[in-house]
Amino acid sequence: MRTLEEVKNFFEADVYATATTGIEIEEARPGYAKVTLDLDSRHMNAANRVMGAVYYTMADFAFAVANNYDIEEGITVTLSSQINFLGAARGKKLTAEARVLKDGRSTTFYCIDVTDELGTQIATVSSNGFHIPRS
Repeated sequence: MRTLEEVKNFFEADVYATATTGIEIEEARPGYAKVTLDLDSRHMNAANRVMGAVYYTMADFAFAVANNYDIEEGITVTLSSQINFLGAARGKKLTAEARVLKDGRSTTFYCIDVTDELGTQIATVSSNGFHIPRS
């Protein structure tokens, strides 16, 4: 089982989520991940609201971290995702939490909730993943 620091080091290679977007891994264990993002001007759209892709990127990254916490046997990739936007962020910090509902032999299913620090639920995402075994 990897440490949180090992997980963070592995996911530094996900440059879009970590370096470009600025998402931080706060917690990770098999079947669960929590990531956060401090919002700034690069995350806003022309209407000065958080771009929808930011919410999706956070959810997809949390999904990846939770699914790939322990990669010795292989990796899991996204098969499909469905995002439902529930409201606009009012705070300055977002959190995405991914929780496993099914972890089968070849597929997974997760629910990911995106909230702001004021407790507003911004989006909910459901994602299926496919396990790719190491060769």
